[in-house]
Amino acid sequence: MNAQQLAFFRHRLQQLQQETRAEIDTAREAIATADLHAADELDRAVAEEENRQCLRFTERKYLLLRKIQRSLDKIDDGSYGYCEVSGDPIGLKRLLLRPTAELSFEEKSRQEQQERNFRKQR
Repeated sequence: MNAQQLAFFRHRLQQLQQETRAEIDTAREAIATADLHAADELDRAVAEEENRQCLRFTERKYLLLRKIQRSLDKIDDGSYGYCEVSGDPIGLKRLLLRPTAELSFEEKSRQEQQERNFRKQR
């Protein structure tokens, strides 16, 4: 990957990082302002379920933030764009769709196939 491509992906990852942080801040505010003391049991149950979903959403966003930071670190150390398992290039199309990708298309497909086979054996 050349310097221009790396600069493009760094910028894209930094934008994604900012967007993700903003989404986390919004979700945290929603959690903090949730009214879990409704008089009606049904309303309280709905509010608690919404709060639980918001917490799950926030947790997923925190995981995404970590992947973004790992990708930025890989750009710095020169390993960005290479499969962590095989060492093969991941490919620009895959990175454009998923800039935090750590596996090549072939390796990811192989792992998913193994998971499907494992589930069938259970």
